[in-house]
Amino acid sequence: MEHLDRRVSRILGQMRGIQNMVKEKRDCIEILQQMSAVKKAIDGLSYEVILLYMKQEISPEQAKKFEKLINRAIEL
Repeated sequence: MEHLDRRVSRILGQMRGIQNMVKEKRDCIEILQQMSAVKKAIDGLSYEVILLYMKQEISPEQAKKFEKLINRAIEL
């Protein structure tokens, strides 16, 4: 769970950065780029939470199988 906490902290830092960029009236493209980075970070966090959930709720063998299937689908 510690790695999830680090990811959340990083996302919060990125969000504070976006907030500062808005206050400083930075270029919209720069703000959108940072927002895109946050979206990707949240997607990564979601993926990690899903894997954790699977590992908690199903057998380790099933979790590995589903993880492989999910990774394969993401790569498409």
